[in-house]
Amino acid sequence: MATTTPHPADPLVKSVTVTAPPARAFEIFTRRMSEWWPLTTHSVGRREGAAITVAGRVGGEITEALPAGGTSVWGTVTRWEPPHLVACTWHPGRSEADGTLVEVTFTAVADRTRVELTHSGWEGRPDADRARADYDAGWEHVLSLFAAHAA
Repeated sequence: MATTTPHPADPLVKSVTVTAPPARAFEIFTRRMSEWWPLTTHSVGRREGAAITVAGRVGGEITEALPAGGTSVWGTVTRWEPPHLVACTWHPGRSEADGTLVEVTFTAVADRTRVELTHSGWEGRPDADRARADYDAGWEHVLSLFAAHAA
């Protein structure tokens, strides 16, 4: 059976099931992101990154605290529907013009939660092929850390 190479504009879809109810999974994913996000490898400040804050409202920013006291804006919340959905623009370390879109849903499955992340909007990136490939692997790693922390 032949496999097809994804088009650079195709959304990335990743999912993980965590051993937590949706409300707890949503809280860990958003309000407690600094506890599990790999700041040393997946941030603007790298080894110097201090914390991530998600302002829990539409229009709120997702920011990384930097060691010199400043912040780097990673994106802006576009949908905030706890405990079922959060969506945002996404441009860590890049201009808003190069931003993409991330939507994360939290669905109860028995006593667990299926967390599905859809990353789209690649057509706005001048480096769409490379960026999509990097995020394909990056989201796998990030979601595995989230799942481990939620357990």
